[in-house]
Amino acid sequence: QVLLVESGGGLAQPGGSLTLSCVHSGASDMASHFDMGWYRQTPGDQRTLVAVMSRSGGITYSDSVKGRFIISRDTTKNTLVLEMNSLKPEDTAIYYCSARTGTVGFWGHGTQVTVSS
Repeated sequence: QVLLVESGGGLAQPGGSLTLSCVHSGASDMASHFDMGWYRQTPGDQRTLVAVMSRSGGITYSDSVKGRFIISRDTTKNTLVLEMNSLKPEDTAIYYCSARTGTVGFWGHGTQVTVSS
């Protein structure tokens, strides 16, 4: 069973930075078989894409984070990373790690990010 565990959330000031990590396990060589990414959700809203890295290495960012966030992976540590810079109050949300292959998808439990002065 695929397991995704996020960490690194917390409180940051506007203009600050946070780095989220997602340690994944339960399947071999996930980076080659899964599209992996980050989504976020605020109360009352749907979960929306932040950034995704396809199994071929292609990267897509939402327009709202393009130029500020960087998604990467460390295959030696089975970890997906989201580096968040120039944070804005509107980045406040629960951030979820996602792994998807075909019609099968998995989610982590999420980590709260709050941007406030």
